[in-house]
Amino acid sequence: MVYFDLFRRSFAFIPKSEVVVEPLELEEVDSDIVALKQLAKNTEIPLTSQRSFTKDESEQKFENLLSNLLKFGVLIASAVVLFGGIIYLVHHGSEPARYHFFRGEPSDFRSPQGVVKALFSGSDRAIIQLGILLMIATPIIRVIISLFAFLLRKIWSFALITLLVLTSLIYSLIGGYY
Repeated sequence: MVYFDLFRRSFAFIPKSEVVVEPLELEEVDSDIVALKQLAKNTEIPLTSQRSFTKDESEQKFENLLSNLLKFGVLIASAVVLFGGIIYLVHHGSEPARYHFFRGEPSDFRSPQGVVKALFSGSDRAIIQLGILLMIATPIIRVIISLFAFLLRKIWSFALITLLVLTSLIYSLIGGYY
């Protein structure tokens, strides 16, 4: 038996503790693997034909597609916002800020059609707004691609959930205009 007297000197009210060291029982390393192989033999289904939890090539391609879509969508949207911000600062950077009255966004920038119209008319702020629209569109496109992928694979429960998410996203975007 080993006695630890680490804090006892400074705290007299703490009693001495006793630590008993017992050896651990060694377990068989492959016991779970052996049990699973035995279970596979007993169920009359070969282990190779059971559903594996590794991803096949099409699932891996699908995940890479979604990953790259999000990655490059955010990078492109950020680059557009940065480019628009630089152009805006070049044209309006020396103007003093007027924060006495709150001015909301002009009506040109309150809808995607207005942003595109202002962009073609040469507005600096329209480039920034276009980058923000691209940022919003990136996850929506991801949900649309996921919906089509689930429909092609006939995974109806995931397709229904994805359709509900897409409906919610579209309603939240369009609902503000009506």
